[in-house]
Amino acid sequence: MREVQTEGLKKNYATNLKGVLSMAGVIAYMLLVTDTGKEYEIIKEIKKLKGVTECRAVYGEFDVFIRLEVDDLNALDEIVTQIRRVPGSIQSTTLVGSP
Repeated sequence: MREVQTEGLKKNYATNLKGVLSMAGVIAYMLLVTDTGKEYEIIKEIKKLKGVTECRAVYGEFDVFIRLEVDDLNALDEIVTQIRRVPGSIQSTTLVGSP
């Protein structure tokens, strides 16, 4: 009986792990610090990128909030890199949603 329970746990774990690694439908958030007065120019450029579902100026420690929806972690890596290359972007923090 114990062996059957252990096997079931292993199968369930492998299934869950596979789902985490593939991360189909990744939702992530980015927070940007920008050059002073450049946030609206940067927002205009970022909104053109595929995968950006929301982008707005915010007040406080960060200047721009971005919501991303992409197919997988490779696509996330690509869009994060594109956003970081936008002139006037000084610092970014990326938060990946838990599945």
